[in-house]
Amino acid sequence: MDFFARQDQARRQTKWLVLYFVLAVMLLIVAVYFVALIAFAGIQAKQHHDHGYDQPSAQLVLWNPTVFIGASLGVLAVIFLGSAYKTNELSAGGSAVATLMGGRLVNQNTTNPNERKLLNVVEEMSIASGVAMPQVYVLDEEQGINAFAAGHSTSDAAVAVTRGCMTSLSRDELQGVIGHEFSHILNGDMRLNLRLIGILFGIFCLATIGRILLYVRSGNSRDRNNVLPLFGLLLLAIGSLGLFFGRLIQAAVSRQREFLADASSVQFTR
Repeated sequence: MDFFARQDQARRQTKWLVLYFVLAVMLLIVAVYFVALIAFAGIQAKQHHDHGYDQPSAQLVLWNPTVFIGASLGVLAVIFLGSAYKTNELSAGGSAVATLMGGRLVNQNTTNPNERKLLNVVEEMSIASGVAMPQVYVLDEEQGINAFAAGHSTSDAAVAVTRGCMTSLSRDELQGVIGHEFSHILNGDMRLNLRLIGILFGIFCLATIGRILLYVRSGNSRDRNNVLPLFGLLLLAIGSLGLFFGRLIQAAVSRQREFLADASSVQFTR
């Protein structure tokens, strides 16, 4: 097995998937632009009718720089603000995330043989990968075999394993698991996932705005405003569709990073 070639392949696939994610956001902007054009034309037609003009209103123009700039800035602002909010919400370091998941910090001076084995393996993988020794946590209530890495960078990373992982696996098996998690730390997978989650939340905010506008009505009961609900319906549909495909791309990215972590674990454990 040429694990270096597998690593390169996984990195290339990730770059393509991230590019697809960017293209999806651009298509989202274009879709919202056309929806804004329809709403803008509807508002113009309504104003035309309210003024009592008999002649037909202006035809829909496919290119309107003002509407395009407004739609682009609006979509990017919603995604950026939503992403910033979600990123800030998840900005706690790896130790905070591990504690939130029910993890217990392993004492560096522990005499428990299983905990000692875990710390030694983590230290070995730290040396092999060239990553600073992270804090180590154990999820005492979890008997299944699992592990995760958390944190924004190598400086605030933490590795957590379940009790079942620590007690059931042999030393070699535990090395493979920990080497896999160290790859996530070294290759910035945690930071990448955080950004993708933030952007997806921003797209979700776009769909939420559409849902709110769907129920907007004019204050005058005899003059129902049909433009905003229609705009909200289309915005909800676009946001929901964008969220669906965005999650598919996120899942594909995660899969490639798992392939990369497996190939890197082979390198670290030799």
